[in-house]
Amino acid sequence: MRPTAKFSISFGLVTIPVAAYNATDSSAAVSFVRIHTADGGRVRNQPVCSLDGAEIPPDEIGRGYRPGDGDTVVPLTDEDLEALPLPTAKTLTILAFVAGGDIDPLQMGKGYYLGIDTPAALKPYVLLRDAMERHQRVGLGKIALHGRETLAMIRPMEGALVMQVLLWPHQIRPMDGVLPEPAAEVADQEVAAAEALMDSFGELSEDDVHDHYREAVEELVAAKLAHREPEFAAGEARPAGEVRDLMAALQDSVRAAKRSRGEDEEGKGAERTPAPAKKGTRTRKKATAGKTAARKTTAEKPPSKRTTSRGRRRAG
Repeated sequence: MRPTAKFSISFGLVTIPVAAYNATDSSAAVSFVRIHTADGGRVRNQPVCSLDGAEIPPDEIGRGYRPGDGDTVVPLTDEDLEALPLPTAKTLTILAFVAGGDIDPLQMGKGYYLGIDTPAALKPYVLLRDAMERHQRVGLGKIALHGRETLAMIRPMEGALVMQVLLWPHQIRPMDGVLPEPAAEVADQEVAAAEALMDSFGELSEDDVHDHYREAVEELVAAKLAHREPEFAAGEARPAGEVRDLMAALQDSVRAAKRSRGEDEEGKGAERTPAPAKKGTRTRKKATAGKTAARKTTAEKPPSKRTTSRGRRRAG
């Protein structure tokens, strides 16, 4: 795996040279292409100049910045951007250490694994990782990455450090018009029933974290290529939701969840045999094990209100 960026983490007077590696793979998701429905031809996006209408080759495409809402575009070169006097151009400057629950999940973006870039970085790397684990904090700072400055969160995970790119607070839209009016009131016993339903769900199985949609699409495509009917794996069809008595629905859901696990009304019964592991598939349970380890060090305190997106603890 090749690094996508190299920079240093600035931790007070400690400098840690690191290399960032993509932690996610978007190519594994289902992706479609646009086609002409009349003949099946590909519909492509061709780069065309808005002034002369000519198609532009890749080596003639640069970047520009449009100030305001006008049509004026100012060309900017790589040299222009590299000459910007930003301390974050080659350094992730940690500005604060906060509880993981203080970070608004809406702000979290792309993730990167951070490895050491030089042998001398090993000891300060381990020092920062262990200190955050023991202190139950994550690092919050700023870094210029891929041509733009962004907030970033550093946290320990499974013995390594990972970086999560964060949106700026002004990029989070307000919830105006989202909450229904008037607000509904629920009784204490209804909340208790909902909590009992949450407890009845248990843990995720191997089948729960399998990408059935991608598998079904691939079977559909294979069947069309072979001029045969697709053979889909049998699955449980979920009925469409309907508004009914809330308390009765919660109680029925708890009973149904227990029956699906072979338990009686008191929760006693034989445990289900876990589904066999599929080669090449990482279960959610295993995947979240590292996250749980990190959360034990970052989120044992109850989540507070948004701090980065409400200005109470700003990093930029």
